[in-house]
Amino acid sequence: MERIQIDLETLKRPNWSEVELNNAEVVRDFVQQLMNNHDFKYVEENFGKNPYKQHNRSMTDGISGVLNTIKDLVKRYPDYTYDVKHMSVDGDYVIIQSHVTLNKKDRGNPNKGLNIKDTWRVENGKLVEHWDAIQPIDGFMRFYALMTGGKVANNNTLF
Repeated sequence: MERIQIDLETLKRPNWSEVELNNAEVVRDFVQQLMNNHDFKYVEENFGKNPYKQHNRSMTDGISGVLNTIKDLVKRYPDYTYDVKHMSVDGDYVIIQSHVTLNKKDRGNPNKGLNIKDTWRVENGKLVEHWDAIQPIDGFMRFYALMTGGKVANNNTLF
């Protein structure tokens, strides 16, 4: 499978501090390995011990919650990818905006897939908290989001 690569050099900003750049690298590594490379073993080994609080109510807390969700998704859609378009860093918070597609044929098509904004809080080089906002772009993704959403898997608030 041809893998999308997240190029931190094109996303970074000159005003980021060294700590902010390191936080951006942690998030880039996590997203690249999980969402694009689908290297679940790597994610488990490198991020699995983090105390990870999940604010996406459809996932359980811990890295295992996001791993289980993405593993299931990749079984159905092996070409699932995150094309990161923007990255912002403010201290411990890293925000990315991505064009997410399920199928290779839809990559690069702004009329297909999902627009997702993810926010992570990074503490001492570890991912410790995550929020997201998901906007389905096309009719299929709106239907898919409706059918797969709704089950609450943690007691964390959205905020």
